[in-house]
Amino acid sequence: MVRDLRPGDWAEVARIYAEGIATGNATFETEVPSWSAWDAAHLAEHRFVAERDGRVVGWIALSPASRRPCYAGVAEISVYVAEAARGNGVGTELLAAVLASAEAAGLWTLQTSVFPENQPSLALLRRFGFRTVGTRERIGRLHGAWRDTALVERRSEVVT
Repeated sequence: MVRDLRPGDWAEVARIYAEGIATGNATFETEVPSWSAWDAAHLAEHRFVAERDGRVVGWIALSPASRRPCYAGVAEISVYVAEAARGNGVGTELLAAVLASAEAAGLWTLQTSVFPENQPSLALLRRFGFRTVGTRERIGRLHGAWRDTALVERRSEVVT
């Protein structure tokens, strides 16, 4: 079941985020932010969790790509699935929910940067129409090593 992410979900969301950070292939972040920092960075109407047996097993959220008005319809997507729940359709359910909310809100482009080594995430995004628009070579350092990212985006077929 997918539902809106609530402040009371933060402990589980943070745990899942920490699992993603620990893989070394999910984000450049090295620490889970505080609830207040995370809350301020993400769009309130585009946050969801997936539950299995009453427990949060994944989350997805959008954040503004820019504060400039010309990019008002562009958002960054983040999706994380608990290690124990990966490969069971959780990411698919979450992505479907956030795409529906994004299009209903008039967002025309969703984008994200993914480490090329994170093939499961890239495959999930491709299934939903995301395309790779380029590789950002040596865009950032993680644990002292330069990393590339694939920049992927999805243009809405509904919002024009």
